This record gives sequence, structure tokens and C-alpha cells, in this order.
Amino acid sequence: AVEIARIFNNHYGNTFKEPLPIINKEVAVIKGLDGRKMSKSYNNTIGLFDEKEIVTKKVMSIVTDSRTASDPKNPDTCNIFALHRLFCKDQIEQLETRYKEGSISYKESKEILATNLNNFLEPIRQKKKELDDNPQAVLDVLARGAETASNAASTMISQVRQRIGVKLLL
Repeated sequence: AVEIARIFNNHYGNTFKEPLPIINKEVAVIKGLDGRKMSKSYNNTIGLFDEKEIVTKKVMSIVTDSRTASDPKNPDTCNIFALHRLFCKDQIEQLETRYKEGSISYKESKEILATNLNNFLEPIRQKKKELDDNPQAVLDVLARGAETASNAASTMISQVRQRIGVKLLL
């Protein structure tokens, strides 16, 4: 799409906006349950609509090393801590200190993560339930969106036709 917009704009004048990526560096790659990049193809994901018990079970299965509860842990290399950075921001300093001091077990760390992750996901689950329970509201939003898109597309097509010199005879 970027290349097509660029070629058209170079030839016929600035018509299309070139899409730009917006990637927040802290979430560019989210570690999955096994420490690799989170990906459905690796089967190491936590679903946005997973039930609370499923999320907790998945979090408790996150791969860790063999350090004991009293061993200091490195937050920069820990799979669990990588997710803490995203979902436990208000506790991150305390968790980091406890990691470095060796005053937290992986089990406790996972329990904290599961609680925070479930708290984060609960409004998303609730909204999905509302939408599932009211399919007509979803269809209404889609219809309004289709109308808006159709109007915008019609305007753009007219502009494109004008720029390339095509006239329709009706």
C-alpha cells in the first residue's frame, strides 16, 4: 500500500496519505509463555478473551529458570518480569527490588502477574460479552461505518479520476 501510494503521488500529485507504522518500542515484541516472541504459531499466547482461570493457568506455566525463592533474579532476563513491565506498572519498582534481593519466588511473581493481567483483561471480556449479547448494535455500528467509508471512498475516487483524467459518461 505504501509503495502504491508513493508511486501514484509521484506521478499524479499528492493524493494518498502514506501509511506510517506506529510501534511503541516497549511493546514491539512481547515475550510469550516460553520466552520467545508471543505468537499464535508458537502456541505461547494469552488470549484477550481467555477466561480468568485459563489466563491464570497459562501464566503459571510461564517458563522460568531453576532459581529458588531466596535467590536473586535478573528482571532483565525473566520472562515473567517482561510481562510485569506491561501489566504491573504501579508495582514495578517494588517487584524489581524483590527480584534483585531474592525475596520473591517465581510462583508468587506469577500469581501477582495473573491477578494484574486478569484485572487488565476484565473490561475487555465484559465489552465482548455486551457485544455478543447485542448483535444488532454491532450490525448498526458496521452499517454506519460502511456508510462513512463509502462516502470517503466516493470522494477519493472522484479526486483520483480527476487527477488521472478519466471522466465517466452516464
